[in-house]
Amino acid sequence: MTAALAAFGRHVARALVHVVPVLFGISLLVFLVVHFIPGDPAVIAAGLESSPEVVERIRTELGLDLPLQQQFWRFLSGAVQGDLGESIRTGRPVAQEIVERFPHTFRIALGGTLLAALLGLLVGVTAAVHHNRLWDNLIMVLTLVAVSTPSYWLALMLMLLFSLELGLLPSIGVGTPLHYVLPILTLGMQSAGLIARMTRSTMLEVLRQEYIRTARAKGLVEVVVVYKHALRNTLIPIVSLIGLRFGGLLAGTVLVESVFAIPGMGRMIVEAVLNRDFPLLQGSVLVVATVFVLTNLLVDLVYGVVDPRLRPA
Repeated sequence: MTAALAAFGRHVARALVHVVPVLFGISLLVFLVVHFIPGDPAVIAAGLESSPEVVERIRTELGLDLPLQQQFWRFLSGAVQGDLGESIRTGRPVAQEIVERFPHTFRIALGGTLLAALLGLLVGVTAAVHHNRLWDNLIMVLTLVAVSTPSYWLALMLMLLFSLELGLLPSIGVGTPLHYVLPILTLGMQSAGLIARMTRSTMLEVLRQEYIRTARAKGLVEVVVVYKHALRNTLIPIVSLIGLRFGGLLAGTVLVESVFAIPGMGRMIVEAVLNRDFPLLQGSVLVVATVFVLTNLLVDLVYGVVDPRLRPA
């Protein structure tokens, strides 16, 4: 047990070392992309009618008069210490803005991912077990519709049905847990279709394996054969897809947050772009990208739990 824990600790340490250059590259990319956005944040912060002297003073206060490499070093050194600067529009610390907004986005992204994983696995296994029969064909049509449906249209349809027609769920805001139901359904349905199709294809390959035939020949119940023996060997690509979908949902909640008026990270990033709020935009994108990278790291560690052959020696 001690040796196994030591090996796992070394594996985690190696993975974290690999994450460092990735995060550095993301920081540099975010910084450069933000500075390529047209518009002068000093002019926006001072006001369009401000004098050139006032604009120049604000530019100096924001450090925008420094060479680009010095600006990046200030941004990177501050980010390492948790200081992402101050918002040009509100004057508040960017970290504080993110702390207030991030939980809303995290809740709907995590809820959508869990819904997609549970529904996608169940539906995908059902389709594989009933291959080329009615259930399989019906599920494939439904998953194709789910994958092809735009999230903003689905959000509006769910709002129309459950809020306006049935009056069961609130349509906008984040006041209660019920406010998160429709956004989670919106985000989860499309991802569920992707996971279901992946599960079906991998399950079909596994169900043709010799050890599955052997398990059935021994008289094992079909449920045990499918969910204990076959499903576990299909989880590696599925776990990877689930991790990627969580990162994608976390970074792609803009439309859903706009439709349901959720004050999350997606809306904040859009507002930062419109207001040329460089510190807020840099900090927000960096935090989302960091969570995405750490999610992939977690997925890599989960591989060892799912498949013992992938555990570090």
